[in-house]
Amino acid sequence: MREEFRPGFGRGLTVFVTVIAVVSIVVVAITADLGAVVVTLPWLVLVVATCWAFFWRPSVVVSDAGVRLVNVTRTIDIPWPAVHDVDTRFALTLHTAYGRFSAWAAPAPGAGTALRSSLRARRTSARDTDGVVGTSRMGDIAGSASGEAATIVRRRWERLRDDGFLDDPQLEFDRAPTTWHWHIAACIFVFAALSMATLAVG
Repeated sequence: MREEFRPGFGRGLTVFVTVIAVVSIVVVAITADLGAVVVTLPWLVLVVATCWAFFWRPSVVVSDAGVRLVNVTRTIDIPWPAVHDVDTRFALTLHTAYGRFSAWAAPAPGAGTALRSSLRARRTSARDTDGVVGTSRMGDIAGSASGEAATIVRRRWERLRDDGFLDDPQLEFDRAPTTWHWHIAACIFVFAALSMATLAVG
């Protein structure tokens, strides 16, 4: 079974930016001439494409084969035998035999979110002797991007380990398979160049 995590904030932001861009180009098309549309369109496409690349596309994909981290500039495939630890201090981070890899799609919550979640936990959970609830990292807070992604990863990792599939880990690769997103960078570069060209024309 394949599980995929994408933060709702990133998807919502991308949809919002796309709607604003579409409305903007329609308004320009109605109120101005074709030249204004030609000048405006590359900028709007650049903004939408950049938002998609940074906030919609990144994800954490979990399967029985391993964890795939789809980040902004590259995708890293990490097989389960290589995983040593799962951390959420700054973002979902996998400590592996190949090194450490963080997930762009699963950052740890900011101070404000962490504080609100901590206060909610204090109201609903029993306190320990020091008056502090729990010992987990703020990055593990339920509802946070890092916490939700870490839960998915740990649940699958622990299940495979308990079933004995990781008793004798064998690494198939010398390094984690990585795919660089050159095509996405090239598209953004092209639209950036077109946008700058419209300034010269204008």
